[in-house]
Amino acid sequence: MNDQELTGLIIKCAIEVHKELGPGLLESAYKESLHFLLIKYRLRVEKEKPFPLIFQQIKLDCGYRVDLLVEEKITLEIKAVDCLSPVHLAQVLTYLKLSKLRVGYLINFNVCRLTDGLKRVVNGY
Repeated sequence: MNDQELTGLIIKCAIEVHKELGPGLLESAYKESLHFLLIKYRLRVEKEKPFPLIFQQIKLDCGYRVDLLVEEKITLEIKAVDCLSPVHLAQVLTYLKLSKLRVGYLINFNVCRLTDGLKRVVNGY
């Protein structure tokens, strides 16, 4: 599966979760449901994947954890907030930099239409 197909399947699954559950639940409910559905589609998904912080050539375990890592390629940061803020986008970009990955998605499930809560984030290295 190429990156475009993978992204399409991730978005399809997120929309399916949102259609069934709707807005208003806790972030953990959406994360667990999306994790379940992605695995159902036979994707490799790691939940709460830790990434260390490298500071002055020292690897520090500071507890940075991406919500979902799909196929070791795409990070998913799940939110259930009234509106996304610049700090949420910065969080995803930080995870991309720490993991040395290129693409991540910020998904806010607390919206009427999921496409309004979906943001693609690209790490320019």
